[in-house]
Amino acid sequence: MKSLFGNGNSGLKKYSLPFLLSMLIPTLGMSESARSAERIYASYSVLELSIPVTAVEKFAQTGKIEQELAVYRQFLKPEQIKELHRVLTSPVKLHPVAVSQFLHTQQGELLLRKLGDVIKTRSRQPKPGFYALRSALILASQEPGGLTLLNVLRKYPTSSIHIDLARTLGIASELEKMVRETNRAIAAVSQKSDIEAANMPFSQNNLQLRNFRRPGKWKWQKIKPLKLLDFSRKRSLLTDVYLPQIETKAPVIVISHGLGSDSSNFRYLAAHLASHGFAVVVPNHYGSNSEKLRLLLNGKTGEVIQRNEFYDRPLDIKFVLDRLESEPSLKNRLNLQQVGVFGQSLGGYTALALAGAKLDYDGIQRDCHPQAVNKTWNLSVLLQCGALKVEPKNRGKDLSDSRVKAVIAVNPITSAVFGKSGLSQVEIPVMMVASSDDTVAPALYEQILPFSWIGNSQKYLALLSGGTHFSAIGNGSSTSEALELPSQLIGDNPKQARSYMKSLSMPFFGTYVVGSSQYKQYLNGAYAKALSRQSMGLSLVRSLTEINGIQAPSF
Repeated sequence: MKSLFGNGNSGLKKYSLPFLLSMLIPTLGMSESARSAERIYASYSVLELSIPVTAVEKFAQTGKIEQELAVYRQFLKPEQIKELHRVLTSPVKLHPVAVSQFLHTQQGELLLRKLGDVIKTRSRQPKPGFYALRSALILASQEPGGLTLLNVLRKYPTSSIHIDLARTLGIASELEKMVRETNRAIAAVSQKSDIEAANMPFSQNNLQLRNFRRPGKWKWQKIKPLKLLDFSRKRSLLTDVYLPQIETKAPVIVISHGLGSDSSNFRYLAAHLASHGFAVVVPNHYGSNSEKLRLLLNGKTGEVIQRNEFYDRPLDIKFVLDRLESEPSLKNRLNLQQVGVFGQSLGGYTALALAGAKLDYDGIQRDCHPQAVNKTWNLSVLLQCGALKVEPKNRGKDLSDSRVKAVIAVNPITSAVFGKSGLSQVEIPVMMVASSDDTVAPALYEQILPFSWIGNSQKYLALLSGGTHFSAIGNGSSTSEALELPSQLIGDNPKQARSYMKSLSMPFFGTYVVGSSQYKQYLNGAYAKALSRQSMGLSLVRSLTEINGIQAPSF
């Protein structure tokens, strides 16, 4: 899954599997078909217009609207026509097995049903259209050029395709509104960061500015992974531990990986923090790690995450901290009363739950009602609805941990699972990190607006302009089961994003976990401005009460 929103005013930029699927109808609208299909029938009010598939292919090849498509100029702006051509031919290279397995999951099938509302086979029945669309997507992903919209048209397995053009244009309008509001919000964050920077000038000559991006002075070692087993939950937790060679007990940072990744993806950050004197603990969440993804792709499971994963993940961290208290090899090495948590994506959710954010099951029920889900194009909601599978006996349990003094949540999912009421209960220092080009957990709905819901004053919002949902994830080990992500999904400059993670985590955890006042001077817009690079901009704000009148969406 990958990037959607451009930085600042750049609009749509990149496409991921779910986003390409979600854009399949809206951006194309009147031009859905295949080489095996001879014509596209686009209905608009009482009219039904017929388009030869060959005309669509000519447009894809030349970018020019010829006579057979000229009637559609009245429905599209010039910039939309240009965007349509790019979407038709832009490839997303994903393994056909990955496409197939995703489209057989609950989330994939829900997305196909949404698309099936506007694209139908000749019979205009939902089931034939559902299966035809799934077949076309899987076959298109096998093409040498990758999964493109044009390849989907060529592989559609019926003689004709019927499009509800009015519905299609309505969906396109909704997505355009999402893009506009996101760009406005991103611009507001950037502007607010500049204002804060002007009020707190930061000396470019301060040598510590650059040292935060470089290894610290401490030597460290990665000990043999701990094989921890929580018998009560039948949960195995293979855990990496990075130890600095210091004489006192080291403050502890726990890193929680996201869905489909594992502990090896954050070696770069663990090693960096260890070199600066932190003990770093990185467990593998079995129910949502790379092994789980491998099972999904091999067809051995149809669920993206396990039933109790929204409950189990925070408990994984609590259990690991409990076990470290009594681990003989770590005696007198760790200060487990000074703990920080860094989490990415689903790991960001985990960090916020440990920080005191409460799952709002009334809100989840509302946002995950079938009618609400069918209206939203925020695909992270589909994942957040998985919280409804948590067993009722576990729903009221406190997932926070008093040992955790501060958290960094990178690209977290929040809007449905926590909502305003859940996030308002966070009382410890929090840094949220958003990426402008994130289509998995869109910045506006999952980080920017939710950031404004956190009531305590010790909060920070960092924005990576040009970053994607995967930019902060490092390369996994050679033995990792994690899939290698296409460059389009990672973004243009992941190295810069990872540099920012180092530069932000050091002063944040130094201030709120270690309790050292010397680091707090770096937690402001001026520091972010000094770090920011043209290849990927960085903004940092401490408050955001209003975003140009944008309100939280009612999903």
